[in-house]
Amino acid sequence: MPKAEKIAELLRSAKTIAVVGLSDNPARTSYGVSAYMQSQGYRIIPVNPAISEALGEKAYPTLSEVPEKIDIVNVFRRPEHVPEVVDEAIRLGVPAIWMQEGVVHEAAAEKARQAGIFVVMNRCILKEHGRLAR
Repeated sequence: MPKAEKIAELLRSAKTIAVVGLSDNPARTSYGVSAYMQSQGYRIIPVNPAISEALGEKAYPTLSEVPEKIDIVNVFRRPEHVPEVVDEAIRLGVPAIWMQEGVVHEAAAEKARQAGIFVVMNRCILKEHGRLAR
């Protein structure tokens, strides 16, 4: 299946998106993108040890502390932080990792793929949703 079709299918089937690095500051891209995805019916779970909540949802310090099933881990962290996020996602058996525009880490992406995780890298989930999930 072509990548665009796989992305569209992921966006159709996913319900819960854990956003690593989600800020509680409405001026930040992570907040705006996550607010949009929330408005489209996705459950957004903030993962950021520096905040207690965002978008009306309780925040968790790490992915491992999220008490529910995660369909997509959306990464708003600098590339050097991606390997630890990938390792945690592999341990949790998360089906998909989405690295936002500007977030590229080939080795971590390959490790995730080897573990059976669908990886989207250097793409904005909001833009892809707007384009594909019609």
